[in-house]
This record gives sequence, structure tokens and C-alpha cells, in this order.
Amino acid sequence: MVKSLTSHRPGLAVALRLAAVFCFSLMAALIKATSGDVPPGEAVFFRSFFAIPVILVWLAMRGQLRHGLIAKNPMGHVSRGVLGTLAMGMTFAGLGMLPLPEVTAIGYATPIFTVILAALMLGERIRLVRISAVLLGLVGVLIMVWPRLSGGVSMQDTATFGAILILLATMARAMVQIHIRKLVQTEHTAAIVFYFSATATVLSLLSLPFGWVVPPANIVLLLVLSGVLGGVAQILVTSSFRFGAASMLAPVDYASMLFAILIGYVWFGELPTLVMLIGAALVIAGNVMVIWRERQLGLERDRGPKS
Repeated sequence: MVKSLTSHRPGLAVALRLAAVFCFSLMAALIKATSGDVPPGEAVFFRSFFAIPVILVWLAMRGQLRHGLIAKNPMGHVSRGVLGTLAMGMTFAGLGMLPLPEVTAIGYATPIFTVILAALMLGERIRLVRISAVLLGLVGVLIMVWPRLSGGVSMQDTATFGAILILLATMARAMVQIHIRKLVQTEHTAAIVFYFSATATVLSLLSLPFGWVVPPANIVLLLVLSGVLGGVAQILVTSSFRFGAASMLAPVDYASMLFAILIGYVWFGELPTLVMLIGAALVIAGNVMVIWRERQLGLERDRGPKS
């Protein structure tokens, strides 16, 4: 009898997911702290390249290094990597232009855009609850970005350009989620994680002619640490699913707002605006509705007729 690799340990699952959220928040702060010294493409390289050793060690410890990296759909990994790298690059650029809490809040729109794209690209049916959730989330996004866009879309305005970049990055991440939904049907989770980091590392080199620099040692240290933290965070996220359901863990991600506000204030002297918090609350409410609906559908499937 094969021993299951999963078990229901909700306390451990939440702790792992919370640790992952903190690592991702700290990683974003490190990228933001280096944004004045290195271009986004170079930051993507450090973030991706130095995550690879962490991921490989983790896979080796789990005995998945040999079989877990077999790619049955190579082009699927490439397309996921291209979209993910674009999203990462735009996010890193936006981090240098906007407060950390604002970048975090706009990023909460990813599940909302994912629902829309799943309907358009995968033919998933959207009924009243999801439609209401999407509309509520879109209103929240509009509230958050309106102060940046109300003066008109001007690429000369750093904050406006930053908001546009983060919004585009959020849409790209939603596309990534659609690709991952397809990849998990044939690909091992380890392969998806590894080949994304590898693809992002290679693609980031294409930005080399556009202003890479030789940063001082302290900046290099921060960039390397961002890569290590990114790798650790990916491992923690993956590990959390071994001990708890996705629907249970998804709300834990919203702790990133608390971390972003704390880190933003202590490190960068940033404070969120009331308008941003109201918009973020609406987006989170929309996401919670989606999570609740997914859980209800899962319970209905579990109660379905048994053969």
C-alpha cells in the first residue's frame, strides 16, 4: 500500500501559507529597495536564477529531482514562462513607482480577472454569484486606480505609469493561472515551478542590452536574497497544499496587505490611503465570494452520486 503524501493538518497548512505570504512580501520589499539601482529585467534575473538552487535542493530532498522535472508539454511551460516573466517584470517596474501597499492591493484583482478569462478561454460557466463577485471586484479595482488615472493617462506621470504596469501585470498573472490550470492536467508541480524559474532566467537576459548595471555589493546581496526568498516562498506554497485545501488557504493570502502596510511604513515611510483601502476591501470581498462559491461547488461534487 502506497503511503499518501498528503494529510489534513489545517494548522500546519495555514502556518506554511502565512510564512509564504511573508516571504513574498519581503521579497517585493527587497526588489523595491533595489529599484533605484538596477533595471527591472536585471532584478527578474536575480529573482529567478537564485531561486533555482533552492528549488533543486527541495526536490532532491523529496526524491523528485529525477522524475519531477520531466516535461510532457514543453511549449506549455514556455508560454507560461513568457507570461509569468512579463508579469514579474511589470510588477518589479511598478514597485519602483508606487507604494508597496498599493501594488499589493491592485494585485488582489488577479482572481477576478482569472474568472473572466476562464469563461472566455476555457468555457467555464459563470452564474450569478461569480458575476456579482467579478462586478464587485472590478468596482474595487476602479476605485484603487482612479486617483492615478483621473488626471488622464500620462506616461510622463510616474505613479500613473506604475498603476498601469501593475494592472497589466495582474492581468498577465490571471493568464498565467489559466495556463497553470491546463498544465497541471499533465505536468508535475515540481516541473511547473522549476521551468518557470528557468524560463524567466533565460528571458530576463534579453533585457541585457537595455541598461544592466554592475550594482554595489549591498544591492547584489539584496537581489540574491530576493531570489532565495522567492524560491522558499514557492516551496512553502506548494507544501501548504499537502496539509490543507486550496479553498481554506486562499484567504490567508490577504495577510499580505498587513505585511505590506507594516513593511511599507517601517522601511519606506509609506501609508495606504483610505480610497485604496476601500477599493482593496471590495476586491477582497469579491475574491471571498469566488472562494466561497468554489467551495460550495466542491461540496456539491463530493455529495454527487457514487458509482
